[in-house]
Amino acid sequence: MPQVTGDQVPGTPGTSVNASPALIGLVAGLFATFGGLVLAFGGPLAGLAVVFMGVAAFVVLRRIEVGFWGIIGIICLLPFATLPVDIGLTPTFLDVALGAVVGIWLLGFVTGRQRTIVTTPITVPLVVFIIVAVFAFIFGLSNGPLTPTLLRRFAELLLSLGFVLVVVDYCRTWERLERLIQVLMLMGAAAALIGIVLWLIPDDTANTLLNALQRLGYPGGWVIRYIEENPALPERAIGTSVDPNSFGGLLLLIGALIAPQLVSRRPLLPRWAIIGALALVVGALVLTFSRGAMVGLVVALGLVALVRYRRLIPYMAVAGLLFLLLPVTRGYVERFIAGVQGQDLATQMRFGEYTDALTLIGRYPLFGVGFAGAPDIDLYLGVANVYLTIGTQMGFLGLLAFLVLIGTLFAYATAHRDYFRSNPDHDALWLGLHAALAGGLVAGIFDHYLFNIEFHHAVTIFWFILGLAAATTRLGSKSRTPAPRA
Repeated sequence: MPQVTGDQVPGTPGTSVNASPALIGLVAGLFATFGGLVLAFGGPLAGLAVVFMGVAAFVVLRRIEVGFWGIIGIICLLPFATLPVDIGLTPTFLDVALGAVVGIWLLGFVTGRQRTIVTTPITVPLVVFIIVAVFAFIFGLSNGPLTPTLLRRFAELLLSLGFVLVVVDYCRTWERLERLIQVLMLMGAAAALIGIVLWLIPDDTANTLLNALQRLGYPGGWVIRYIEENPALPERAIGTSVDPNSFGGLLLLIGALIAPQLVSRRPLLPRWAIIGALALVVGALVLTFSRGAMVGLVVALGLVALVRYRRLIPYMAVAGLLFLLLPVTRGYVERFIAGVQGQDLATQMRFGEYTDALTLIGRYPLFGVGFAGAPDIDLYLGVANVYLTIGTQMGFLGLLAFLVLIGTLFAYATAHRDYFRSNPDHDALWLGLHAALAGGLVAGIFDHYLFNIEFHHAVTIFWFILGLAAATTRLGSKSRTPAPRA
């Protein structure tokens, strides 16, 4: 694929380029035909869903940036929402949004509106990682049935990985990149606010509100979560993310992205909005009682301080000391200490998972056991660790490809550090994205939602931010008139 050196290429899909009338007519015709079939066999509700999809596709055709906004909004606010359509499988809102953006991006090449693709050094290792995932999936089909759900979830994984290429190609200007990050911060703050409100109101009321989401495919029954699933212990904030740990992972990534904006000379949002958003995100993260996510955020903020804002280290130390000593956080600290010492049930279960995962990797070292299930009845597939998850499912080859990809991303960023050091307006953005990834990678030691095909939204947000980070470094490397050194 050719490397595009300019920040703006005429004729590429973006914020100001409209789709041709013929293309819009073609898509409208396809949706009309599909809608008629669904209406005939699926009923009026399914037909209405197709109409909604058609309107959304039309909007994305006219302005593909809206599609990116939709992806961000769904990930943060309705990550498990599904369409009321059953065609052997039930597509999610996120499936439709991702499919629309990727499909419109590909149509640009079919129609000749786009002839070039922006690439970065991570492109080759990313493609290799995707290829290894496909081989692991194929080789692992002998370990379990190929169900429609498994096929859909693996397709979602590939879609999220391939979406990185779309993000890098789309973010050809600082303006596009900054708008996406603004939306990401605002949607993350909104998700945090919802999580805090649901935690504050009575459990019965919160459960009733969350059960209303059953119409969108959410689980029903008693969905409020507690520490160790014990109602006698404190409630854990979940927002609309169902799982407190995946919710904590989302808040970790958003919090690390927002934090450098707090001390930026030119924050992407008004200073008061940055302060409010960060307070909401950190507050909600504390209420999730997700220890891995909290450790990840601390590491991310420490990285920001060490790389650029060392004067903040004393303030961070004081904040950490207060967190350890205040009565309101005592329960949180006690739970964290219990986890470190291996005394709580959750940590003890993780130790068993680690042992089984290492055994599986030892028995199937090359491509792992795939995504369908474990081939041995004495072991099971599932471990609360991203790296062991990749190792069990994709073997040493998959884990090596992942580590090479991550190493390439950070090496690429380090190679162009000088530009961002001398351009503080862009430095906070660059730092936030890479700190978020570093925090996510640390949190991945304690959980697996960032590479778990059952948590499509968590996988997508991680790779989305990875694409934004690569795009940021590329823009810095292509800037010809750096600002004076700060």
